[in-house]
Amino acid sequence: MKSPSGRKRWNVLGAVDFETKQLVTVTNETYITSTTVCELLRVLTTQHPDKPITLVLDNARYQKCKLVQELADKLHIELLYLPAYSPNLNLIERLWKYVKKRCLNGKYYETFAEFQAGIQDCLNRINTDYHDDVETLLTRKFQLFDKQTFLAA
Repeated sequence: MKSPSGRKRWNVLGAVDFETKQLVTVTNETYITSTTVCELLRVLTTQHPDKPITLVLDNARYQKCKLVQELADKLHIELLYLPAYSPNLNLIERLWKYVKKRCLNGKYYETFAEFQAGIQDCLNRINTDYHDDVETLLTRKFQLFDKQTFLAA
């Protein structure tokens, strides 16, 4: 299988609205940092100026830093941090897995620009062509272990 040479990156940081399934993203070609998270917070408040926002986050250092927390307070965004090592509880992780499956698995992009365009095309189609998939994927159905027997190994 062909694979690209070089080491370029294209980061997508996103938030998905649980009710509408609308996706908001910010991208860069460097690294995801606290300033990237702050950029996402600003975009969210611009797109939803009169709605209360609760953003579910994992425990990445750049998401829990003072800069992000202060801006969230200023913008009246509640930050809800998931327990450590629980990406299965974060709906956006389900979406990222779907996007990777849809536009990266088994696909070769000749150029970096084509790679970016392939991912962006997939993201743009989340609420149109892939709507039915996303509706079944982004639910509040989580596996619970209330009545299970646990064995330590």
